[in-house]
Amino acid sequence: MPSASRAGDPKEGDVNRALVVVPTYDERENLPIVIARTLAATGDDVHLLIVDDASPDGTGALADELAADEPRMHVLHRAGKEGLGPAYLAGFAWGLERGYDAIVEMDADGSHHPEDLPRLLAQLADHDLALGSRWVPGGRVENWPRRRLLLSRGGNWYTRVALGIDVRDATGGFRAFRAKALRRIRLQDVASHGYCFQVDLVWRALQSGLRVVEVPIVFTERVLGVSKMDGAIVLESLRLVAWWGLRRRVRAAYELVVHHRRLGSVRANSSRVDAV
Repeated sequence: MPSASRAGDPKEGDVNRALVVVPTYDERENLPIVIARTLAATGDDVHLLIVDDASPDGTGALADELAADEPRMHVLHRAGKEGLGPAYLAGFAWGLERGYDAIVEMDADGSHHPEDLPRLLAQLADHDLALGSRWVPGGRVENWPRRRLLLSRGGNWYTRVALGIDVRDATGGFRAFRAKALRRIRLQDVASHGYCFQVDLVWRALQSGLRVVEVPIVFTERVLGVSKMDGAIVLESLRLVAWWGLRRRVRAAYELVVHHRRLGSVRANSSRVDAV
């Protein structure tokens, strides 16, 4: 399997300013807690962008109120709920246009610990993408039922086998990108909307030869609000990963056939020269 990291590559510039992108939909209860913890855990060079998909519970309006008194906080309002992927892509575009050196994905439900942000960002000194991982040594999940644990572990095992990648937690949503890395993975071609979006970006990063590292984190099940995970999201992930895996195998088989044909042609030409 391809390695999840590449050592010895040159650095692509310092990471001075980072933007933490937090998509929200009906997270009014969690939002003030997540914002306070994020701002407390980071310095003035880390800003926060709330991307709200017109939450019926008033999350967007509350975000505006909180941002009015906090220069490190920004709010991006979208017309409606379109899924996790489009919300993150909108946040990435916002951050790239404003010249941030790093962009971070983080959930709004409190499952990701903002106190881990400095460790993720520190890894960008030597890597292009730092994945907050639940399934590497030192990482763990708190308060998850057995069904969710099995689903997550099984989904990540399935992804590793289908795509041939050496990443233990490709589905996690707590990660930090260098801005230059995001520009290299052709975000305009990303079509996945649900949680498969996370696998999509890791897959694209590895295919682009980016330096990827997994950083152990503690993931805590939400206490407030309702999870947005449903059966349709799981089915989308299974379908897309299966398609990407099949496409990878077909491409590898085609390249093998081309290689053998070229080798056979070289041998045939060599035989004709020897006969002369």
